[in-house]
Amino acid sequence: MEHKINELLQKLSLDEKLAMVHGAGLFRTGGVERLDIPAFYFSDGPHGVRAEFHNSKWIAVNQNDDFVSYLPCNSTLASTWDRELAYKSGYVLGEEARGRGKDMILAPGINMKRSPLCGRNFEYLTEDPYLAGEFAVQIIKGIQENDVSACVKHYAVNGQETDRLMVDTIADERTLREIYLPAFKKAISEGGSYSIMGAYNKLNGSHCCEHKALLDEILRKEWGFDGTVVSDWGAVHRTKETAEVSMDIEMSVTDNFDEYFFANPLKEKIEKGEINIAYVDEKVRNVLRMMYRLNMLGEDKENRKKGAYNTPEHREAMYRVAADGIVLLKNEDRKLPLASKIKKIAVIGKNAEVMHAYGGGSSEIKALYEICPLMGIKMYLGGNTRVCYAPGYLIPEKKQEGDVNWQQDSVSAEALAALPVPVSENDMTDTDEGKALLEQALAIAKECDEVIFIGGLNHEYDVEGNDRASMKLPYGQDKVIEALLKVKPDMTIVMIGGAPVEMPWRDRAKAIVWAYYAGMETGNALADILFGKVNPSGKLAETFPITYADTPTAKNGEFAKPGRIELKEGVFVGYRYYESKEVEVAYCFGHGLSYTEFSFSNFEVAEAENGKLAVHFTISNVGERAGAEVVQVYTGPANAGDIHPVKELKGFEKLYLEAGESRDVTIMLSKEDFAHYDCEKKAFVTEPGEYKLMVGVSVQDIRWETKLVSKGTIQ
Repeated sequence: MEHKINELLQKLSLDEKLAMVHGAGLFRTGGVERLDIPAFYFSDGPHGVRAEFHNSKWIAVNQNDDFVSYLPCNSTLASTWDRELAYKSGYVLGEEARGRGKDMILAPGINMKRSPLCGRNFEYLTEDPYLAGEFAVQIIKGIQENDVSACVKHYAVNGQETDRLMVDTIADERTLREIYLPAFKKAISEGGSYSIMGAYNKLNGSHCCEHKALLDEILRKEWGFDGTVVSDWGAVHRTKETAEVSMDIEMSVTDNFDEYFFANPLKEKIEKGEINIAYVDEKVRNVLRMMYRLNMLGEDKENRKKGAYNTPEHREAMYRVAADGIVLLKNEDRKLPLASKIKKIAVIGKNAEVMHAYGGGSSEIKALYEICPLMGIKMYLGGNTRVCYAPGYLIPEKKQEGDVNWQQDSVSAEALAALPVPVSENDMTDTDEGKALLEQALAIAKECDEVIFIGGLNHEYDVEGNDRASMKLPYGQDKVIEALLKVKPDMTIVMIGGAPVEMPWRDRAKAIVWAYYAGMETGNALADILFGKVNPSGKLAETFPITYADTPTAKNGEFAKPGRIELKEGVFVGYRYYESKEVEVAYCFGHGLSYTEFSFSNFEVAEAENGKLAVHFTISNVGERAGAEVVQVYTGPANAGDIHPVKELKGFEKLYLEAGESRDVTIMLSKEDFAHYDCEKKAFVTEPGEYKLMVGVSVQDIRWETKLVSKGTIQ
């Protein structure tokens, strides 16, 4: 392959080389027809292949051939804690991208959930680097099985939407190595991602797309990445500085393609001798290597997979992800599952009928269909049950947008600053219409046998370009819930949204279900869980704080600030902070209930080959129905002090068991699982001393603990 790449490179003119390293359309580069090198086509992800746009205009083509499967958001996927489902989700995404004629899907998004208010949290997996890395590997493998490149994003430390184009994120080396880089490293070293996307933001003073340490020293030299680095759309700011680092393809949102930094400006600097053409040659090599891997060049073109979209198999897989990713947060007095033989049931809340596919920013999807919760419940119950719906609260009408997509102005700081920021204090219950809607909901609730409230967030709040103002529920939903609980104290509450919300009523609620944005099969999956056809098995992949004031970013004030933010919490992100600082939370990392019960026995730790540790135990389903449990393994220094987190996830396994079934399980750990980064030694170090090894079903529900002694190692 390298020989073929060099042969092609020698035949290319400067203009032809440059055509391959910058956008010649909003979602494609230029090709070289005389050498049979095709244009390279991109599409946004990660929740499905985006609708077609005109080549140079942010106006949808509006044909009826680009409807696709709407995948559950990455937060739903991570809540399955199932590597097999991560692979299947990636496979569906890759096969649909190839079926639509795409060469790269801009997914998965694996940035850490540093704050619950980040507007794009729903696109990301988790607050934990180990879990993010494990899922990234499987998603990437699934995508690339279809001769489509994954593009893992956003590299790196992209954690807020406020001032997202220019904000300078200040992070120390240890924080980078332990929290923000491991998932990217695993995506490259184990997932084999053919591409990675440079982020908008700055890191320690330099834009990520011209960052020598990130791109040259870490990505290329340390990790040995020989794939393609693509800029986020509009993330390149200078020609020479970006050309002389390992940034291979410049993409943007404007239609002046010849004026891109890697177009005529780069040509001029090369011709003047200001930039060595060897930099461009290396970029072209990386692009050609990716094309060969995707069977886009030479004789292998005839064998390239054709893909497929909107298949029954895809819909089945997406139902499974949705059902396994919905989390049962609370089930007091075994309120759930509900009986299916109900004469009259009230479904209250606007999110019962809202469609979420076409929203959120660049992850918007033109869905073949989306089954909302209300439809799913009605389809499940059929005609013998009367389902009474009431919105319960008012959502103000959004001003109609024109034909031009918002992304046209998405790299304009002025345009972004002018966007209205939805505020959680947008309480509509005091308006005449709001009062009438609440009265209607209360009247319906009083006359029905069961009440299900379905509320939460929407893509006015979970959206690219904006961070949330607070964790409070919008539209006065808390007042509506409080009023309904007085009428129906045993009401079931379902929350849909991309990030945690405050739940001041949670202690009084009997049953709470969290659904994120679960894709095209949301309604079917939710109904099957509410009425017991499916046993819930989702687990939170992020912490749900009680209030935003409890979070580390609230306490240090370093979030959603323009200009410059400092990651003062260091490695104490998510549960690492709450567990180490003993801060009470609403629902902890790894939490999720089931309709059955599991017990554990026969715990043992044994030395294995290559210095690894084997954690053995037996798990038994002691309930009356089949179900799944996620076993989680944590480690931490016995005396962590203020330096190290007391618990860190280092292993997990999702286990499906029939009622009465028992299974012997082994989870492997390595020396690295007890190490922390030493900035002076520039290496991961396991300090001598005692360490805890903990096995549980959440970060707080630990079922077994033991201590190990290390003599200390440097990796």
